[in-house]
Amino acid sequence: MSRLSALRITLAIVGVLCASIVANSQQPTNKAPKITDEHRVMLIRALQAEHAYTKVAFPQGKKGLKLKDGKISPGPMELGNLVAREGAAASTGDRILITDMRFEGDKIVFEINGGPRKGLKWYQHISVVGMGGEVPIGQPNGQALTSQGSVVVLEFHDYIPDVTPDQVKEMLSPIFDFTSMTVAEAYAKKLPPKVQAAITNHEVLVGMDKDMVQFSLGRPPKRYRDKDDQGRDYEEWIYGTPPEEVKFVRFIGPTVAMLTVMKVTGEKVVKTEPEVELAAKETEQPQTVAEGEGKRGKKPTLLAPGEHPEDPRPGAGTSNDPRDTGKTGAPVPGGPPAEPPDTTPPPHYASNGH
Repeated sequence: MSRLSALRITLAIVGVLCASIVANSQQPTNKAPKITDEHRVMLIRALQAEHAYTKVAFPQGKKGLKLKDGKISPGPMELGNLVAREGAAASTGDRILITDMRFEGDKIVFEINGGPRKGLKWYQHISVVGMGGEVPIGQPNGQALTSQGSVVVLEFHDYIPDVTPDQVKEMLSPIFDFTSMTVAEAYAKKLPPKVQAAITNHEVLVGMDKDMVQFSLGRPPKRYRDKDDQGRDYEEWIYGTPPEEVKFVRFIGPTVAMLTVMKVTGEKVVKTEPEVELAAKETEQPQTVAEGEGKRGKKPTLLAPGEHPEDPRPGAGTSNDPRDTGKTGAPVPGGPPAEPPDTTPPPHYASNGH
């Protein structure tokens, strides 16, 4: 009897396991595929150097904000204490810039306004001592050491799915507002289609002006001025640091004259041919002095019609004669001829007794 009961129990357990296996096999798999390398690059191009408006305050430092399943952590009270203690990298409603992105396991990490302050790399502590003194091998990045930005961590389940830039923006909507028209978008609408596309893709074209480059890549972390081989003054803006891609944007005058890109693979790309031609902002030609004087109106004056200005020299145009009421013997420059002087002798006053 006990053997029969044990057999029944075993058969029942086996039946339950088989039913569960069949049920699981019949359920549809809704898990999205993992993100591909090509789509990682697409996300970086679409979101890095993108502007947005904040919906919450950001604390400075490495802690930042974490977003998972639409929920923000830390909570409002803890976030307020953190901002009060560490300082605010951005307040609610501020316009921020996504300055860097990286993928870590099941997370996408966004650096905001330069990210948190970073320490030195191990190779930046090494220096070589010789006859010329001590020379460090790796120069520290001053911006990284003084940055007062923050981070946002977008966390997924198990892995990063294959998502589009618009889907990522929607996931970040509890923190960022990408829908409001930014200054860059409003500015880009006035530009030629080719320039608009370059700004949207964060690219630089030879022939762009400085405003266009800043709207495309942001403010340059480094810049310097020098003269080229032909003696022309130029200003060069540098974006990126090795081993990442580095762009050297050279301006001669107000526009880009040369673009040099050092890629991660070591390839060097140099562009000097104009890719876009912009209409001149000022079409008026400077006037010469003669032209300007011919079109210049008369100076304002307080003199009544027919009056002439007096000579400002001390004593000029005056007389010691008490009968003189303002008439002068000298002609007024630009006025009518002077009247002849009055030669009538002064009256004789008789004294008492004569």
